[in-house]
Amino acid sequence: MKIYKNNLGRLLMASVLSVIVFSCTDYIEEENFSDASAENFITEENADRLVVGIYNSLRPVYKTYNEHQLGTDIFTTQGNINTDLNSSNVYVNVNSTGFSAIWSRNYIVINNANIAINRYLNDISWTDSNLPERDSGVAQAKALRALAYYNLVQQYGGVVISLDEITEISSDYTRSSEEETFNQIILDLEEAIPTLSDSPETGRISKRAAQHLLADVYVTRAYKSFGSAADFNTAATLAESAIGGYDIRTQSYSEVFDFDNQVNDEVLFSIQYGAGGDFDDRNNDKHAILMYAIDGLPGINRQNSYGLPNGGVMPTEFFYSLFDDDDTREDAILHRALLANEEDAVGTDNIAVGDTVIYFPKIALDAIELADKLDRYFVYQPDQYYFNDSPVDVAGVNYQYTNNVTQTNFPIFKKFDDVGFDEREGGYRDTFVYRVAESHLIAAEAYLGAGNSASALTHINTVRERATGAANHYTAISIDDVLNERALELAGESSRWNVLKRTGKLQERIGLYNPHVMANGAFDPSIHLLRPIPATEIQLSGGNIEQNPGY
Repeated sequence: MKIYKNNLGRLLMASVLSVIVFSCTDYIEEENFSDASAENFITEENADRLVVGIYNSLRPVYKTYNEHQLGTDIFTTQGNINTDLNSSNVYVNVNSTGFSAIWSRNYIVINNANIAINRYLNDISWTDSNLPERDSGVAQAKALRALAYYNLVQQYGGVVISLDEITEISSDYTRSSEEETFNQIILDLEEAIPTLSDSPETGRISKRAAQHLLADVYVTRAYKSFGSAADFNTAATLAESAIGGYDIRTQSYSEVFDFDNQVNDEVLFSIQYGAGGDFDDRNNDKHAILMYAIDGLPGINRQNSYGLPNGGVMPTEFFYSLFDDDDTREDAILHRALLANEEDAVGTDNIAVGDTVIYFPKIALDAIELADKLDRYFVYQPDQYYFNDSPVDVAGVNYQYTNNVTQTNFPIFKKFDDVGFDEREGGYRDTFVYRVAESHLIAAEAYLGAGNSASALTHINTVRERATGAANHYTAISIDDVLNERALELAGESSRWNVLKRTGKLQERIGLYNPHVMANGAFDPSIHLLRPIPATEIQLSGGNIEQNPGY
């Protein structure tokens, strides 16, 4: 394995030698010293700014939505099923010019972490009383470096391992194996966890969050040829530690996602934003990722309270079908009715602010009820969400489907609803990275893999009980049960693609539930279980980096 010192270092050095930090309202708050370099400014009194810079560089990492949602069972594209050949979704013409954002953004995190570790250990003179701060900074940097490498290895397989600060331009580097990459991730986390704080200030990675991450690493490695059944047991133990005795049933799902309750005991780690500070502090666009152009509907303009779409992703019909009648998560996750924010008129129907403009019933309406409602607003039945499924007009009603300029209509996501955004900026809702509910589902998957169905049932039923009130919904458990429960609990939060890949269910489930894949898919497991290495990286390496097979 060789150290990562390549021409990408030009970009990375420029980004990390400037100490760019959060400037939010009450968490990890620092002044912006973007003109001060690590060489001439960092002392033990202000060294933490290097660590804060690592957290800051995570924001772009958690904006690569399409790569983690498209091409899965619960997300697809909003375009025509027969002609929309989005390569990320249907695996047609996937090439090395794509998927570069995951690579470059995670390597910026890695290089920020490497600078912090190097300066903390080699350049800063620490007094004895500040040695705990030194050790804490190094532990945070290693944990976040591990997080970035884990993001990379799941997508690309083995990658270039960089453990040193980049100080020169070089092309003398190669990819490590997938096993070596996993080993480095585990080493970083095992070295970090004993020193990480149990209760750090909001926004920093805690011991339990790192245990959650390491549990996920081990459960993923357990499926690998270089993994073992013991990895499932290790993952289960770590997931139990991440749960830490916290009972997720002490607050409802909707309370977890209440905008005014973002710092709550279920959230183990989040990417933070805030109303103050600079542009980046209030530029989270996650509220817009699972919506369509609703401003094309009557009575809804661009200044609506829902936002404007960012990208062309939508949930599949299969996703909507997963919600049982008693599942309270459905109301917290979905907008089944959209309300007007301006006066308008359709036929003889006068729309007032606050009136329903479009409604998506969970159960299909009969013809009489449908006609009645279509006199007052649009109605799309559960099998009419896709581009190709535009309903037939109903005679004599005000709302004719052929008059709706928006050809894809579906219940948009509610749980990421935000405030303070406009057409130019995102909002300032935090992005949850890890929650205790996911720790339970990792535990369920790990115990299932280890052959301990009883413990697996305990954890999956805990998540289900919070949602439905039913104490023992599951009496038997399979990996499909875990995947379905993850879809309900974590849609839009965790990487669906990564989880389907690790469980060996990606090809099967996209063939069953993704309509664009069913019509046009060209998934090849010998190729598409890895993403292509960005072409620029191969070129800059002088051919030292090998492309993944099939690209």
